[in-house]
Amino acid sequence: MAHISGEVTIDALVEEVFDLVADERTEPRYNPRIASAEKLSDGPVGEGTRFTAQPKGMGARGQMSIEISQYDRPRRLHNIVRSSYMHVDGTLTFTPVDGRTLLRWDWNMRLVGPMRVLSPGLALLGPRWERRNWVGLKRFVESGGR
Repeated sequence: MAHISGEVTIDALVEEVFDLVADERTEPRYNPRIASAEKLSDGPVGEGTRFTAQPKGMGARGQMSIEISQYDRPRRLHNIVRSSYMHVDGTLTFTPVDGRTLLRWDWNMRLVGPMRVLSPGLALLGPRWERRNWVGLKRFVESGGR
C-alpha cells in the first residue's frame, strides 16, 4: 500500500473549491487523465453519493467507482475509489486561509489484481500524479473555470 499526501493553496473561497471537488463530474474539466464522469445516485451530492469515472486510455476495465463516505461541507470529504486495478481510501480537507483554500489530500492507495506487481512504482509515481491533478484544479479555478 502507498500512502500519498500533499497540499496546494487555491485562490478561491473554500466553499467553491469544496463543491467543485465533491462533484466528481467536474474532474474531467481539470484533470486531463479523466475522460468522463457521471453521477449514479439520486439527489444532491453528499454522503453516500456514488459516481463512475473513466480514465483516458483504460477502456472498460479502467472504469472507477467513487463513493463519498463522509461529507462535511466545506471542510472534509472522505472518498473510496475502486477499479479493477486499484483501491483508494482517503480524505480531502479544505481549510480557509485569508480568502483562499488550502486543499490537503491524504490517500491510501493499492494496486490489485495483475497490476499488483507494479506497486513499488505507485509509491514513486503516485505523489506526482496526485499533485498534478490538484494543481490542475488550481489552474482551472484560478483561470475562471467553474
